[in-house]
Amino acid sequence: MEQQADIHGSYWLDTAPPGEPAPPPEGPLTVDVAVVGAGIAGLSTALELARQGRSVAVLEAHRIAAGVTGHTTAKLSAQHTLVYDHLRRTRGSEGARLYARSQSDAVRHAAAIAAELGIDCEWEDAASYTYAQDPARTDLLKAEAEAAREAGLPAEYVTETELPFPVAGAVRVADQAQFHPRKYLLGVADAIRRLGGTIHEHARVTELHEGEPCELTVESPLSTTKVTAHAVVVATHYPVFDRALLFTRLSPRRELVLAAPIDAGRAPRGMYITPERNTRSVRTAPLPDGRRLLVVTGEHFTPGAGGDVEERFDRLAGWATEHFGDLTFTHRWATQDNESTDTVPLVGPLHPGSANAYVATGFGGWGMSGGIMAGRLLSDRITGRDCPWSDLYDPRRIASVVREGMTFLKQQADVARHFVGDRLPTGTGSTVDAIAPGDGAVVRVAGERCAVHRDETGQLHAVSARCTHLGCLVAFNRAERAWECPCHGSRFDVRGEVIQGPAQQPLERREL
Repeated sequence: MEQQADIHGSYWLDTAPPGEPAPPPEGPLTVDVAVVGAGIAGLSTALELARQGRSVAVLEAHRIAAGVTGHTTAKLSAQHTLVYDHLRRTRGSEGARLYARSQSDAVRHAAAIAAELGIDCEWEDAASYTYAQDPARTDLLKAEAEAAREAGLPAEYVTETELPFPVAGAVRVADQAQFHPRKYLLGVADAIRRLGGTIHEHARVTELHEGEPCELTVESPLSTTKVTAHAVVVATHYPVFDRALLFTRLSPRRELVLAAPIDAGRAPRGMYITPERNTRSVRTAPLPDGRRLLVVTGEHFTPGAGGDVEERFDRLAGWATEHFGDLTFTHRWATQDNESTDTVPLVGPLHPGSANAYVATGFGGWGMSGGIMAGRLLSDRITGRDCPWSDLYDPRRIASVVREGMTFLKQQADVARHFVGDRLPTGTGSTVDAIAPGDGAVVRVAGERCAVHRDETGQLHAVSARCTHLGCLVAFNRAERAWECPCHGSRFDVRGEVIQGPAQQPLERREL
C-alpha cells in the first residue's frame, strides 16, 4: 500500500470529540467499587453499578475509550464467526443458548442505553454475515446456521450477499448493529458522572491488595495516591493483576484495519467476515458528506511475531481495491484481541480465592458485545443479583480448560519457545549502524540485548529488549513504530513506555 502523507490512525479517535477533562485523583479516594480500565468493559460496568446506586471510580492509565476499544471495528453482534457449532459440541446446546442469550442481550442493552441517554453514536441496525468463497466450507456454514438457530438467533444459511463478489455460502443473522464506539462511550462516561461516579485518566494502577476493603496504588504523572474500595474490577483487556495466571489461558493477536470513503451506492449493507485468507472483515460507516466509510480488517498475527507488518497492510489494501475498486485510504490502525483457550471470555472472580476482585478479559475479537455483557454480569455479581450465564463465563471453570487441553498446550509451547529461545546465547543478526531511519532492531550492545530505534532525524533510542512482564525478547513493528512481546502481547512505544499490558513497567532505558 502506498503510504499517503495525510493518512490517520483510528477513525474513531480521529472523529470523536475530546470529552470532558478527567484528571487523576488528587488524593485518597474511598468508593464502593473501583474499576481499572476505561474501555467498553470498564465503562459499561461502571455505568451499571452507578445506576444501582453504587459509588464508582474509574481509573484509566491513558485516555478513556482510546486503547483497545478505540481501535476496534465496532461491530455489535451476537454472531461471532463460527462459534455456535463449536459451543454446541464443547458446551452442549444449553451452553450455546446461554452464549447467544447473553450476547444478544448486550446488543439490545446497548441500543436501549444509546436511546435513553440520547447518545449520537451513528447507531445503525444491520445484519451480520459469516461467509466463505471456498465451496468446501459450505458444510461448516450450514452447521453453524443450524447451531445458531438452535441457540435462539435469527440465523439462516444464504448464498447471496451484497458483497461485490460471489460467495459459496454465508450465515446471515438479522437484527445486529454497528456504531461509533468512542462517541457511545463518551456518552456513557457523561452518564456515570451525572450519577455521581468519577473518571480519572492518566491514573495507572500499579498495586492491588485484596481484602475487606481492597486497596489500590495509583500513579499519575505528578503523584501517587491510594484508592480504597469494597470491590475492584480489572477491565484492562489483558489482566494487569493476574494471581490466577490467566495469561496462560489467553492468546493475543493483532489485526490490521484500513478505511476509505466509498460512494453509498457501492457500499454493501451489513457486516461481513470470513476466516479465509487470514481473515477478511468488511463493514461501512456513515460519512457527513453522504458517502460511506469502507472499513476492511484482516491479516491477523501474534504481536512481536508478525514479520513485515507493512507487507500485511499492502496485502489487505490489495484485497480491498481488487474487490471494491480504486480507494483512497484515509485511516489505518490495528486492533488487539485476546482469545481464551476454550473460546468463551473470562468474566467473574479474578482468581479462585477472590471475594471482592473481578476480571473481564478474553473476548476474542468480539469485545463490543462482550464488554457490555461483562458490565451486566459483573454488576449483578457485585450487587448480589443472579445472572443466568454467570457460570458459563466464570474464569474458575476447569472442565472446559481440560477439554480444550491441546489448544492450551500448543499456546504454552509457542510461549515456551520464545521464553527459552530468547535466553540462548545466539547472535542478533543486526548492528546499530545497520538500523535505517524509522526502523528498529534488537542488537547486542556490550553483551546485552538492546531494543534500538532510529527516528527520522537519525537519533537513536535504546531500551532493554526484555519485556518487563516475564522477560521475553520484544520485536519491532515498523508499521506501528512499537516494540511488541510475542509471549503475551505487551506493547511499548519507541521510548519503552507501556502501550498495552500485561506489562506494567516500561522497558529500561539504555545508553549507547
